[in-house]
Amino acid sequence: MVRLSFAGQDFAALPQGALYWPARRALLVADLHLEKGSWFARGGQMLPPYDSLATLSDLGALVSDIDPVEIWCLGDSFHDSAGCERLAPAPRERLRALTGAMRWTWITGNHDAGVGATLVDRCGGDVMAEAAVDGLILRHEADPTDSRPELSGHFHPKLRVRLHGRLVSRRCFVASATKLVLPAFGALTGGLDADHPEIARAVGGVAEALVPVENRLLRFALAA
Repeated sequence: MVRLSFAGQDFAALPQGALYWPARRALLVADLHLEKGSWFARGGQMLPPYDSLATLSDLGALVSDIDPVEIWCLGDSFHDSAGCERLAPAPRERLRALTGAMRWTWITGNHDAGVGATLVDRCGGDVMAEAAVDGLILRHEADPTDSRPELSGHFHPKLRVRLHGRLVSRRCFVASATKLVLPAFGALTGGLDADHPEIARAVGGVAEALVPVENRLLRFALAA
């Protein structure tokens, strides 16, 4: 993990696409999209049914390494509002073990806006539309009309660069003076180019793509 300062707070950016907040011992992730595979299967597009278990295994490994006391999931944690109900026993047990071990908060997104009490009952944790935490707003999608410092997800940003004649793609954070957009953490998620006009509109002003690698944070200026 590498140090990342934002809005007067110190964070650590992780190559896995998560953000650690040492002052709160909090781990933040966005866009898990659990049960995306089963959602597609219901429509006849048969995908391997292992995405939820893979995502939760990766998240569990981070929890073991970092030992947070809080987890904030910044929306679209499930691919649809019925996703928690479709979890197979193994990933459900793994998720309940995680939500029961620390303070766990689900921020709802556009995919899982209707989860509510069903999610709390079946998978644990607390559900909120957004939250104000130590001067920062935690929500799913960046609000360009809100000038308050904000952490969000939604766009699944990725940086694509040509290196030695090859196109290399890496998930990345996108940061401006008041916005920090996290990449998608889920195992079965695509990505939007970090310089896409929709991301530029959401974050506003001068922005950069941030790619944590080993002990360095690579910074790439993005066109307005």
